[in-house]
Amino acid sequence: MGKATGFIEVYGLAAAFVAVDAGCKAANVTVETLDKNKPGNADALPVPLIVLIKFRGSVADVTAAVEAAANAVEGLTGVVSKHIIANTEESTEKMLKLNAFDKN
Repeated sequence: MGKATGFIEVYGLAAAFVAVDAGCKAANVTVETLDKNKPGNADALPVPLIVLIKFRGSVADVTAAVEAAANAVEGLTGVVSKHIIANTEESTEKMLKLNAFDKN
């Protein structure tokens, strides 16, 4: 059985660090490589960068981490979206390693 994966997208890199810190303190999780997205309407957003955080662990731990992360950034820049995959498929595991931080 695969690990659970929790996703949370937040506005800005500072908020992402706050979210990672809160999630890791709240539950026994690991963090996959962060990812970024600069949407076409970036100038209309509170912060022109969206960062995706990927927590890994048991369903209960990932759920706790995502909720703690969401609560931590709600007063900063806010949450774009969040989702939990209870049992990540093996073929999806490769995609979790992808990130755009090393690309222009």
